[in-house]
Amino acid sequence: MFGPLKAAPAAPLITDQQQIDTTYRFWRIQLMFTMYIGYAVFYFTRKSFNYAMPSMLLDLGLQKADIGMMGTLFYITYGCSKFLSGVMSDHSNPRYFMGLGLLATGVINILFGLSSSLWMLMLLWMLNGFFQGWGWPPCSKLLTSWYSRTERGFWWSIWNTSHNVGGALIPLIVGTVAATYGWRMGMFVPGVIAIVIGLFLCWRLRDRPQSMGLPSVGVWRNDKLEQAQEGEGQGLSNKEILKRYVLTNKYIWLLAFCYVLVYIVRTAINDWGNLYLTEQYGYSLMTANSALSLFEVGGFIGSLVAGWGSDKFFSGNRGPMNLIFALGILVSVGALWLLPVHNYILLAACFFVIGFFVFGPQMLIGMAAAECSHKDAAGAATGFVGLFAYMGAALAGYPIAKVIEFWHWNGFFTVVALAAAGSGLLLLPLLKVSSNNK
Repeated sequence: MFGPLKAAPAAPLITDQQQIDTTYRFWRIQLMFTMYIGYAVFYFTRKSFNYAMPSMLLDLGLQKADIGMMGTLFYITYGCSKFLSGVMSDHSNPRYFMGLGLLATGVINILFGLSSSLWMLMLLWMLNGFFQGWGWPPCSKLLTSWYSRTERGFWWSIWNTSHNVGGALIPLIVGTVAATYGWRMGMFVPGVIAIVIGLFLCWRLRDRPQSMGLPSVGVWRNDKLEQAQEGEGQGLSNKEILKRYVLTNKYIWLLAFCYVLVYIVRTAINDWGNLYLTEQYGYSLMTANSALSLFEVGGFIGSLVAGWGSDKFFSGNRGPMNLIFALGILVSVGALWLLPVHNYILLAACFFVIGFFVFGPQMLIGMAAAECSHKDAAGAATGFVGLFAYMGAALAGYPIAKVIEFWHWNGFFTVVALAAAGSGLLLLPLLKVSSNNK
């Protein structure tokens, strides 16, 4: 890394314990607030397209397969960027890495709103996917650097709800703007917001505690589990750390395959849910988007419950809580599919419950990957499983569009239900592994 992207060097260690305590407490709150706002706005520029999509179909005469292909290309690019950015972010300054990424994605959203050619739209959306990958890895680095193992489930779950805040506001803001002023304005608004917040991130984020003269968080909190992870792999090169703790780590691979299936469910419901409600039940776009926003509200609560529960009831073991939530996904998806009555409140409730159970594993798997890896490879580990996650998301784009085209909505829900069941089965070996390690 070079220039402002280069990781901040370690500062002379502060010796005054009161100053250490005050600095840690202040910046832990400041960083959480800043990361929260920043990642929520990343979602604005990532999902803006989905809620402007029905208007785009009418205005530009696009087909569902065209939209599906754009989604697939975006997710493939984003997944690859997430891994590459994860490796880079472990040795960069999160302050500028995340901030500049958000600035770039804001500019691309504005350019997307000015375009009409299908090929240009695809190119811009792939470029957006590349810079979207600059959001998650810096956050995982900060979360593993500033919050220790025995408390991380709680803090990570709070940060993870930024997905849901951003996701819940998108259909209300972007969907309303697109329905009122057209889809182009629906892309301009999140783009401008992202540019402003990107500058805010460059101002308020910081690097690791050591760059501010603080001891590691494991030492500060006297967290033995954290100190054990901090002591792992001493003397290894960056390449050796990446190989040993990520690329050949069997726990990471198990989590990665599970992430594929979880993201098929999450992305399919999130990206196609409003179209399902408009086509199957005849709801207006605004009504469908308001129901879909409950998917994110449910995810907000589910993330908090999953993180807190894994700390409280399973002593930081993420496996059992992951399995409980995976079973919940299967039941709730089946309820939406087989609902015998046409009732808006019940349909909205189904989206809420699916969101509750989907965002538990979505959060826990990423956190488990960081905790199963090396402290200096947290971004690479979460980026690696994120690459697989967005392979699953890519499968929810063009392939799901073809499933809907040939087998209609019954085919759609069959695929989603099978993915939900498969994610639960893949988690079973992780329970045995976690138990043996403990």
